[in-house]
Amino acid sequence: MIHDNQGRGEQVAKIPPGVGPRHPQVVVLVGATGDLSRRKLLPGLYHLCSAGFIPDWRIIGVSLDDIDAEAFRAIARGALTEFSTRKVDEAHWASFAEKLDYVPLAAGGEVLRAAVERAEASLGAESRRVHYLSVPPSAALPAVRLLAEGGLVERSRIIMEKPFGTDLASAVQLNARLHEVFAEEQIFRIDHFLGKEPAQNILAFRFANGLFEPIWNRNFIDHVQIDVPETLGLGKRSAFYEQTGAYRDMVVTHLFQILGFMAMEPPTALEPAPISEEKNKVFRSMRPIDPKDVVRGQYAGYREEPGVDPESDTETLIALKCEIDNWRWAGVPFFLRTGKRMAEGQRIISIAFREPPKSMFPAGSGVGAQGPDHLTFDLADASKMSLSFYGKRPGPGMRLDKLSLQFAMHDTGRIGDVLEAYERLILDAMRGDHTLFTTAEGIERLWEVSTALLESPPPVRLYPPGSWGPKSIHQLVAPHAWRLPFERAWRDPNTTGS
Repeated sequence: MIHDNQGRGEQVAKIPPGVGPRHPQVVVLVGATGDLSRRKLLPGLYHLCSAGFIPDWRIIGVSLDDIDAEAFRAIARGALTEFSTRKVDEAHWASFAEKLDYVPLAAGGEVLRAAVERAEASLGAESRRVHYLSVPPSAALPAVRLLAEGGLVERSRIIMEKPFGTDLASAVQLNARLHEVFAEEQIFRIDHFLGKEPAQNILAFRFANGLFEPIWNRNFIDHVQIDVPETLGLGKRSAFYEQTGAYRDMVVTHLFQILGFMAMEPPTALEPAPISEEKNKVFRSMRPIDPKDVVRGQYAGYREEPGVDPESDTETLIALKCEIDNWRWAGVPFFLRTGKRMAEGQRIISIAFREPPKSMFPAGSGVGAQGPDHLTFDLADASKMSLSFYGKRPGPGMRLDKLSLQFAMHDTGRIGDVLEAYERLILDAMRGDHTLFTTAEGIERLWEVSTALLESPPPVRLYPPGSWGPKSIHQLVAPHAWRLPFERAWRDPNTTGS
């Protein structure tokens, strides 16, 4: 049973059949004491286990820290206290804690194998292995070698964090090295953007509704924006970010994946292989990114951050136009933007529809004054969507105003059923479901279309922290305008009469 502990403890939902794995799971969590593990993975695993999604489990932490299992349990409890969005039940915690173990990285593959075999023996049933590599890119292949040395490849799946290379050559090499140990069907390259409820809602919205699927093409859609500004800075990630920048960190691994979901053709079935194939078709149809269609920005003060080159050319903001050269999308520009230290934190897809070819309304009526009609998806965990349109202003005469229909996940009364992105993706990997993961072919193709930009990037332009970026982003999108900042904020679902 799932109990919603976010102020609605009376709401209980049954876990649908087939959502969880059929077999008990042994999770080897490499990087178990790191930031991502404490913020997302340990709280997520605790929820999946305590809510009954996983029939039985053992979790073995692995990291550089020379600690024992009891110290790892203390770290896990601290992570739940600090970062879990749900109340920790003491009985559930006791059950979870006793199934945690720990192996220092320095102990080597044989000691890790012994720990896994003990865990499997204690389960007393046929089990599966999931290796989660929550490690920096430089540590990924050594971790893979550790698993191979321990003989832990059989009956296993491996979850890998981005980035998947830094250009085409490194991505090809990384995939080749991975395939020496793991088959492609065992590899799950994680993108937490695709684990969010709204990303999957795009599939439902498009393919389940006869109202929208017929107009999801170049005949009715003028342009598309995928806009992910962030107010946060870099924190302790400056040294890592200096080697990647906004394009490698966010566009290849996140925004292009969302674009693939939004632009794909209908799959032959709602199954991993057909969905992955349609996404890869989108990537094959993408034109190479032209550096002239890219704006790179850097917030003022970035070069003073610790670990950053005083003359750094790394972009903290990227805005670009890309095109999909196929029958459905020919001539429709896709505008992507993301950056650090910007004015607002948002995650939206905004689809602008073509305006009527001729207006019968008199001059000054307001038609067209506030831009085209938009369908907007909010990619936050508690998803929202909005459809804007022109309607008549009440009263005499013919004056038009921009109106909107809005939906929020709160409206369903099932907000407590929403899994966090990492929880959903871990569960899918345990089930062997690749729907929300990227393939070797897809990631290599995205690096291929990025080659010209990576080899000849335009200069970075400074922008003030707390702004929407350098002024040249408006020239990039002209004659259109960026959808953000919104003229009207999302309605508050908790406000009566909104």
